Amino acid sequence: MNVKKLLLGIVIIVPIVAMAGFILWAYTPLGPMPEALDAMESNPRVNVEENSWIIFAPTKESNNTGLIFYPGGRVDPRSYAPAAMQFAERGYLTVIVPMPLNLAIFGSDRADEVIAHFPEIDNWVIAGHSLGGSMAARYAFRNLDDVDGLVLWAAYPAEGDDLSNSAISSASIFGTNDGLVSDQDILIAESNLPEDNLFQLINGGNHAQFGWYGEQAGDNAAEISREQQQMMIISTTNQILNQIKTGNN
Repeated sequence: MNVKKLLLGIVIIVPIVAMAGFILWAYTPLGPMPEALDAMESNPRVNVEENSWIIFAPTKESNNTGLIFYPGGRVDPRSYAPAAMQFAERGYLTVIVPMPLNLAIFGSDRADEVIAHFPEIDNWVIAGHSLGGSMAARYAFRNLDDVDGLVLWAAYPAEGDDLSNSAISSASIFGTNDGLVSDQDILIAESNLPEDNLFQLINGGNHAQFGWYGEQAGDNAAEISREQQQMMIISTTNQILNQIKTGNN
């Protein structure tokens, strides 16, 4: 056997196998749970459309304020449909943005297309969960003229995306039982966000209950129901949406 040819074959094959494994992993996202699929159905108050994005459009007069949402890493975007439906029922156009390989790090600028597609929306809030939240913060940092608000769900700005001196309205929401976000991460979040950032700590909440996709490896068990945690997440996010709507009317 030609050793050189064997080594060359290994050098070629190993990266291909690794890449194939990564793509398979990325394209097998978590969720959605049945409750999320139920929320994908239109009703008299909200029209749901799924194409390049998942759009929840109020059927009556909207608030001229929209929400762009970046999903968590390797989470099916439909897993956030129940919350999106509630925002839209309150008059806020809500757009969940699927990401390349289900990882927002490969599509942090995708909000550009959403904003361009809906010129009738005067004010935008961008939000996201986990990795999606960090990339939402990156988009806000780079596009402060286009975004009025930022809401982070179990997320914090990446190093270098310092929003502490910006005038953006912001909120960060964490669960005390989150197994994927540390206390140090929370401290970083506070220092890189505006001084008046709305900080919401959910006692008993964990990482996976920010969406509807079941359990997540590495997470801790929640001590409250998913419905309870979702209610607090939606309430805090609505505070920023209402603040933007009121401040720009």
